[in-house]
Amino acid sequence: MSSREVSARDELAASARAAGGSLAFLQLADPSLSRELTRLADEGHRRIVLVGVSLGSMAPAASWLRRIAAAWWRERGPGAPAVEVATALASGTSLADLELARDVLRPLTGNEAGLTSPAWEDVPDHRHQVLLCRGPRCSALGADASAEALVLALMRAGLGDDDVLVTHTGCQFPCNQAPVVSVQPDDVWYGGVDPATAERIVTEHLLGGEPLAEKRLPRRSLVGDDR
Repeated sequence: MSSREVSARDELAASARAAGGSLAFLQLADPSLSRELTRLADEGHRRIVLVGVSLGSMAPAASWLRRIAAAWWRERGPGAPAVEVATALASGTSLADLELARDVLRPLTGNEAGLTSPAWEDVPDHRHQVLLCRGPRCSALGADASAEALVLALMRAGLGDDDVLVTHTGCQFPCNQAPVVSVQPDDVWYGGVDPATAERIVTEHLLGGEPLAEKRLPRRSLVGDDR
């Protein structure tokens, strides 16, 4: 469901194989959910069960899994296999966690709500966009924990997507300053963002309007001016 599950792909893949299934990702990794559904349908499977996995607080709700699967199901058209989605998300990587989550299944009808919601149509009205680097170096140095701390701090402050849009990215550079976070349109870049720093970015920068000077990285424009 999120970048945290991408980091646990080996354990999840082993549990999926033990359950007679396969692994797909809603975002940030391959194979995508749509690609894996297509593969299974092309191989002749007539019934597919989807179990979402969320290992932390950053994954979207289970309803998003249904929406993406329903969009694929409608586009597949006549002859699409029956797709059932677990109503709860698995919270661990073990086979037992997957089996527990699939206790209650609900079939897709192709009429899932949300495909015409503003989240699918309109650019958000956010004041800031926070870009969280999830490249190899940042991931190795704890970007996952920093990202979770930032998201939880935003939630505690009551800031939603129309206030601050949080986006996970690939490598942003500079890797030696990992974990790296940038805040737009302020053009402020931070290095060494641990969980405590992530919380301060929310309270001091995004809420208070004052960037953290001691964590800010210098950035040069095309003409060589420091920012």
